[in-house]
Amino acid sequence: MDPGSPEGRCRLMRWLCTANRGFANYALEELRRLFDVKAVKQIAAGEIFTIETDLEREAMLEAIQAKEPIFLRHIQPVDRTVTIEGNADDLNHLSELVRNAKPVFSGKRTAVHIRRSASSPYHYTASDTKGVLDAVLDELDSEPVMQNPDIILSIYAAGEELLAGWGTPGELLSDWPGGAVRFQREEEQISRAKFKLLEAERAFGLHLEDYKEALDIGAAPGGWTSLLLERGCAVTAVDPADLHPSLMDHPRLAYFKKNAGEVKFRPDTFDLLVCDMSWSPMLMVKLVLDLQASLERGGTAIITIKLMHRKPLQTIRDVIRKLEESSFKLLKAKQLFHNRDEITLYLNKI
Repeated sequence: MDPGSPEGRCRLMRWLCTANRGFANYALEELRRLFDVKAVKQIAAGEIFTIETDLEREAMLEAIQAKEPIFLRHIQPVDRTVTIEGNADDLNHLSELVRNAKPVFSGKRTAVHIRRSASSPYHYTASDTKGVLDAVLDELDSEPVMQNPDIILSIYAAGEELLAGWGTPGELLSDWPGGAVRFQREEEQISRAKFKLLEAERAFGLHLEDYKEALDIGAAPGGWTSLLLERGCAVTAVDPADLHPSLMDHPRLAYFKKNAGEVKFRPDTFDLLVCDMSWSPMLMVKLVLDLQASLERGGTAIITIKLMHRKPLQTIRDVIRKLEESSFKLLKAKQLFHNRDEITLYLNKI
């Protein structure tokens, strides 16, 4: 076989990758540490990019599942591409694409996710596109769904192309379009920080109602405390700043208006420790370690790390090393959609 012929050249597979805005380079760096990235193309500055690799699809997915990148929020194989014409032919081509992939979708619960770049000439809304493709899925004996899909058809309108691919929620790293998890803001919600803990619960497979006694370090104004109280936990909140007045008379709340370094609790008091403070990472680690004895063995810790310095990957390594040298085991580290210049750690007390 001639190595220069199409048959002799290794076929590269393209993948669409999404990170939080400003963190795409770190996601790419993590991917390069997992496998050989042959080519990179920026789609949306600092947020969305494509890579090409000579890994087979299953090998690629296995590599990511084995060591999931912290900053990669969503990944989608580019199984098919459609040239955008800017008219009804775009919907017709997408419909044919789905029909030709009938074995992928038939008999399954299928969600259709559509995203687009701001400059794309693709004219149709996500709702219009989904309506057309849901009708095609019905033809194929596939059940169109919004939640709990077996498989997701993910489409991104990038420049002159529609990039289409499919996979399970686990393979795509999320069951939300682009990994952008959305929660509805409640009328009396104390702060948007609550969304971070809600997303962490989903991302880490937790059930907050299973915990009995929680310690919230740096609790004010009370976004995380309010969620834990809603789930039935007794919460000990520590912060020199004021908690929201709506929390103050809650029968399951103990509030210490002090710095975390000024309080001590009996050993094994809590089965959950949470910390979401806008402090330097290593100072946060010191405060958590000073209170670690109060968390029972086997207890859970959910901690955010603020990425204040120019080398976030090194900061993360230093924080994790310090925690694991003590009495914690890292179960997962992830930059969630609701994290900004930070990531969230999920740890177990050993």
